[in-house]
Amino acid sequence: MAVRGAQGKTASAFPIAGLLVLAGAIFVSVTSEFLPTGLLPDMARELHVSESRIGLLITIFAATVVVSTTPIAALTRRFSRKSLVIVVLIVIASGAVLAALAPTYEVLVAARVIGGLAHGLFWAVVGAYSAHLVPKHQIGRAVAITSGGATAAFVLGVPLGTALGHLVGWRLAFAAIAVVILVLAVLVLRFLPPVDHRVTLSTGEIAVPLGRDRSLPGVIVICLVIVVIMMGQNVYYTYIAPWLIHTAHFDASSIALILFLYGGAGAVGLALAGAVADRFSRRGFVVATAIVLLAVLALALFPTNPVVVLAAIVVWGIAFGGLPAMLQTRMLHTASARVRDLAAALFTTSFNLAIGGGALVGGILLDRVGLTTLPFVDLVFLGAGIVLSLATDAWLSARASRARPRPA
Repeated sequence: MAVRGAQGKTASAFPIAGLLVLAGAIFVSVTSEFLPTGLLPDMARELHVSESRIGLLITIFAATVVVSTTPIAALTRRFSRKSLVIVVLIVIASGAVLAALAPTYEVLVAARVIGGLAHGLFWAVVGAYSAHLVPKHQIGRAVAITSGGATAAFVLGVPLGTALGHLVGWRLAFAAIAVVILVLAVLVLRFLPPVDHRVTLSTGEIAVPLGRDRSLPGVIVICLVIVVIMMGQNVYYTYIAPWLIHTAHFDASSIALILFLYGGAGAVGLALAGAVADRFSRRGFVVATAIVLLAVLALALFPTNPVVVLAAIVVWGIAFGGLPAMLQTRMLHTASARVRDLAAALFTTSFNLAIGGGALVGGILLDRVGLTTLPFVDLVFLGAGIVLSLATDAWLSARASRARPRPA
């Protein structure tokens, strides 16, 4: 049965099949984006470039998303959401195939640009899709399910891609993810319910320009928090494989297992986030970010103690695993229905600005200072993000209080 849009949902069963298909699409998209992270040393060695230049592929991918997402989302705002998901998955698969065949670093850059163009629109559509499928009080639960795809990418996708790349070569890892993406496109065609994403005005209601929507300042504030927190994460995590090898002195063959450990811990964190996201998205986010800070601090201070490193990575994974879902739930609760698609576009733009910026800053630090500085820089961003989140929460609460009508 087709599901109506956000303004006209009918009472129906929770759309678990559709949400699981969305989770699968997110899984393959995120795996494709972060696959170079686990294969960074292998790719650098075969293409005869530095590890920081391979890390730059993450920046190039993310920069493409940042530049293209909002304008492409605006140009396609009248198109079917389901059709767009299928189209962008096919384009992402094409980019992965080109990456697998790339004879030079420059062709690999072109492949990442193609993937980035599709990835931005993918997230602009998928980021709001779950909110079109369910009523508002179920958004947190729906987002936790779809976000499971991103967590599964870190639990299974990137570690398995890393292991496959080590076993048969990084090119076949990219080819394999392209095949899986095409399979998911078929599943989307078959199982994802279509939605009506258009917002219908009530009788007598006057259309207000999006820029004057009262929920927009809250959306922008959340975007700022995303940029600060996620930039710190990606300064460090982009180069986690060389850090584990050269600073923590783990064998290269163990990296896939450690990434699997991190991702598995993230799945636990996502499950916890799903339980609290709708009720405690603000406080839960601050607590989780503070725990991430403590875990990264342990990694920074005790990098050569394998027990501390593994324990800290597990704690880091649990605490960080729920952060994206909390932020997305908070964004969808904050944005009014009429700016929800715009909020989703800004959400993915902010994430990718942070991913690209973090990878770029991390690469510069890697070349000029060394790997040991990366967790300390992450700590600075995390601390700033906590302060910014608390300050902006107070501002938004005061703003909402002033907007409430006072009793006569």
